[in-house]
Amino acid sequence: MIRRQVWVVLALLAIAPLGGAPPVDAQEITYIRVATLAPDGSPWMRVFRALDTELAERTGGQLRLRIYGGGSQGQESDYIAKMRAGQLDAAALTSSGLSTIVRPVLVLGLPGIVDDYATLDRVRRRMGPRFERIFEREGFVLLGWGDVGKGRLFSKHRILRPRDLRPARVWAPTTDVVFSEFLSVIGAQPRRLGVTEVYPALQTGMVDTVPGSALAAVALQWHSHLDYYSRDHAGILVGASVIRKSKWDSLSEEHRQVIRDVSRRAHRVAKRMIRSADDAALRVVEQRMTAVDTTPHRAEWNRAALRTRDRLMGRVFPRALFDAVLRAADE
Repeated sequence: MIRRQVWVVLALLAIAPLGGAPPVDAQEITYIRVATLAPDGSPWMRVFRALDTELAERTGGQLRLRIYGGGSQGQESDYIAKMRAGQLDAAALTSSGLSTIVRPVLVLGLPGIVDDYATLDRVRRRMGPRFERIFEREGFVLLGWGDVGKGRLFSKHRILRPRDLRPARVWAPTTDVVFSEFLSVIGAQPRRLGVTEVYPALQTGMVDTVPGSALAAVALQWHSHLDYYSRDHAGILVGASVIRKSKWDSLSEEHRQVIRDVSRRAHRVAKRMIRSADDAALRVVEQRMTAVDTTPHRAEWNRAALRTRDRLMGRVFPRALFDAVLRAADE
């Protein structure tokens, strides 16, 4: 698996012209400061480094990325605050972070709407221009969509039905809306923490249940403190990369076109890598943890999901947007 990911990155690097970028005076280099929660060595970080290499090649060393990985710039809400303040230029965000900019983007992560990659790709292809306009109105340019894997529950105790979450110490991201509303529907309370705070919380027992993808659970070592995982997934965890519009507008049209071209290709590579890596991480989880089959209680999960959707309708995303996503998914 690792060997395959390395070859994908090498293929991306091979797209760049041969030969190193000519030396450029320091004052002529434009740096794009980008933050991500992804740890060093993860698929996202490898793609970012390949992206930096190609940007340098395509612009003669005039355009580079300065990458801050592993949550070194704080939580995703911190990234957005720093971008608005001009201290960061860009970020790779999960849906939780994206919703801090544009709350209606959460409609893409609703369970029961987008449950497989083919549907997700179709919905984002149809809805992409609409979301791009919304983000631009908020002062950000959407560079490309990404995935974080298939959503599952990982826990210390067996979670068969929604009510089993009531006594659990369930983590929810600080800015989370959808999962927290789901917990409210079933009468459970979330423990709100930043992503980087989850591992120590699992060590102390402050948290014993986490939602996430197999890729996140393994990459962040959450699985080493948990015993059960849901065999069936619920929805796809989405993400995207954004750059503040003021930074974007300060670049030359030539440099903006280079970023568009390279970013589209990089996000396609990242999507393939992450989907493959999530499958590989699930195999690791399967060897270390016990699968929980929730299908006998699927009707209860579906009822809770529908009630969650109804509560969020009109408050987090407009019905017109939800209907458009539903049509794209059904097509």
